[in-house]
Amino acid sequence: MHFTKGLKDGIPIALGYFSVSIAFGLMAVQCGLTWFEALLISFTNLTSAGQFAGVTVIAGMGTYLEMAVTQIVINSRYALMGIALSQKTDSRFSGIWRAVLGFAITDEIFAVAIGSDGKVSRSYFAGLASLPIVGWSAGTLCGAILGNVMPLIITNALGIALYGMFIAVVVPKAKENLHVLAVVIIAVVISVALYHTPLSSGFAIIICAVVAAAAGALLFPVTEEEV
Repeated sequence: MHFTKGLKDGIPIALGYFSVSIAFGLMAVQCGLTWFEALLISFTNLTSAGQFAGVTVIAGMGTYLEMAVTQIVINSRYALMGIALSQKTDSRFSGIWRAVLGFAITDEIFAVAIGSDGKVSRSYFAGLASLPIVGWSAGTLCGAILGNVMPLIITNALGIALYGMFIAVVVPKAKENLHVLAVVIIAVVISVALYHTPLSSGFAIIICAVVAAAAGALLFPVTEEEV
């Protein structure tokens, strides 16, 4: 039952990932990668911004150090999300399942899982992550193989689909819970304030997440019984 609910909750994420990853597949091939290399990157990474940045480094003949630093900066927020979500998992979510959580966690999967009622079980998380992984990989394959025949206006539009999907995940929860809305507003204000600073987008996201989460924890503490 939990697995089925996870699958159902993951359908919108999978559809959004499919659309966005078409653009990644197209870009990867244009940068000199084969369709199989593009597919392998998506299947083993599941990080949109990190993959786009990584392929850019590859295309620019960047060093391993440059690649490592780029990925650490952009994807550090997933470590914070993993720590936060691990506090919501049930007692059976241990061992190899912690590694599965670390691999499969993304902004959208985290938002849906952390906003779900009750504890997050292994079966629910497996269902929630399965379709997005398939959608992201399938979209990459389609973009790598068929992207060159798609009109430019369509491929450009696919690039903003991820943002629309994330809004669709956050807004309903913010509408029903004023505390969530307050934390979202804090994050938005901080993001706007950091927009014109020299900070990279990865560091800006980390700062927004940490400060907004800390503010939410201090202003709206949640007891263990309420989790």
